[in-house]
Amino acid sequence: MGKGRVQLKRIENKISRQVTFFERISGLLKKAHEISVLCDAEVTFVVFSTKGKLFEYSTDSREDIMVGNRNELIPAQDQDNWSD
Repeated sequence: MGKGRVQLKRIENKISRQVTFFERISGLLKKAHEISVLCDAEVTFVVFSTKGKLFEYSTDSREDIMVGNRNELIPAQDQDNWSD
């Protein structure tokens, strides 16, 4: 028997929401790696948690594409021009 469909709505319990977030993020990171290997694709995956923690995956050739924070993604070649 397969898994049932998950109802898409905000998880109200904070601990359950955090556990689900980290489980889903790890699954998405694994899928990003798999698609890059299986399909020889260049992949960049960036997610920020509600507390601003960065989760990212990049294939080797894409590592310098973007760096930054949740408000602004800045190409790596422009990072020397950041202002605080």
